[in-house]
Amino acid sequence: MGKKILILSNNCGGLVSFRREVFEAMIAEGHHLTVSAPEDHRTDVIKAIGCEFLKTEFNRQGMNPFADIKLMLTYRRLIKKLKPDMVLTYTIKPNLYGGMACRLTHTPQVANITGLGIATERPGLLRTLTVTLYRLGLSKAQKVFFQNKENKEFCQVHKMVTSPTALIPGSGVNLERFTLQPYPPEGVIRFIFISRIQRRKGIEQYLSAAEAIKSRHPNTEFHILGRCEEAHYQARLDELSARGIVIYHGLVKDTRPYLKDIHCTIHPSFYPEGMSNVLQESCATGRPVITTDNAGCADVVEEGKNGFITRMQDTQGLIEKIEYFLQLPHSEKEAMGRYARKKMEREFDRGQVIKAYLDELR
Repeated sequence: MGKKILILSNNCGGLVSFRREVFEAMIAEGHHLTVSAPEDHRTDVIKAIGCEFLKTEFNRQGMNPFADIKLMLTYRRLIKKLKPDMVLTYTIKPNLYGGMACRLTHTPQVANITGLGIATERPGLLRTLTVTLYRLGLSKAQKVFFQNKENKEFCQVHKMVTSPTALIPGSGVNLERFTLQPYPPEGVIRFIFISRIQRRKGIEQYLSAAEAIKSRHPNTEFHILGRCEEAHYQARLDELSARGIVIYHGLVKDTRPYLKDIHCTIHPSFYPEGMSNVLQESCATGRPVITTDNAGCADVVEEGKNGFITRMQDTQGLIEKIEYFLQLPHSEKEAMGRYARKKMEREFDRGQVIKAYLDELR
């Protein structure tokens, strides 16, 4: 008999991009899936996959306690109405307040920690409150999946999770969608930044590095893909684009045509990551990467084999890594790309994530 599964998330776009194959595998086994999330541009895709969709609006980043209690009560009403056999939760608020609703209704929950958020970064009242919320939200979960060992260790040290846990390779990468591409020829060396345009994703370091490198290596290009989420960066992007320092493509639906012509992906994030999808997809395409020692970023890289790691918010360190990469023989850059693909096949295949979920459901 198929099971009724309720999925709680803060957006449809992430579910489509990173969890689609998991949901399709569940549907193929005869389970009925209902997604509760705010409506966005990928909601129709959620429905096309075969999931029922229930619109649940809330502020992803707000910290209004009354609004958060309202969200928890909304989830509890939803669970009582649907009577799911299992609830899958993704992202912070669904994990916390969906977990509380599961606890109150005695419903099995499987949570996925896609990152702990900035509230846990520094000691203080905000961290204490967040730790308490995690204890309340996840204390009765059937299983908690972590995407990197740093998040798992933090939660265990602070006794935020007492349920059974497991490490999975982030969301994994779809190796059939992101296939190994021929490495671009020598000539103009192209770098790319793929992310939301915001400070904590390292855009400041990328733009500064691009200016420094272009002044010394005119035969380089610095591409940028992503929505400008912090408005003050738009003027800077326009100015650097006009000067030929960067090439800004805006938000694109498919990164593969851009990765095909790129020699190296740069991801200087100091945002609380789960496991960087940008790095996984770049490596699966056969592209070396340069990233930071941030949890969920460094995990994807073997220094000197498929990429390089620099310190977070270290612009000079990033410049030095780019300079080093430029000096490598073309054959060595290409070999790093091949190793990157093999590493993804060995450690980050999305099939591993699908299996983990299906095993837990069974």
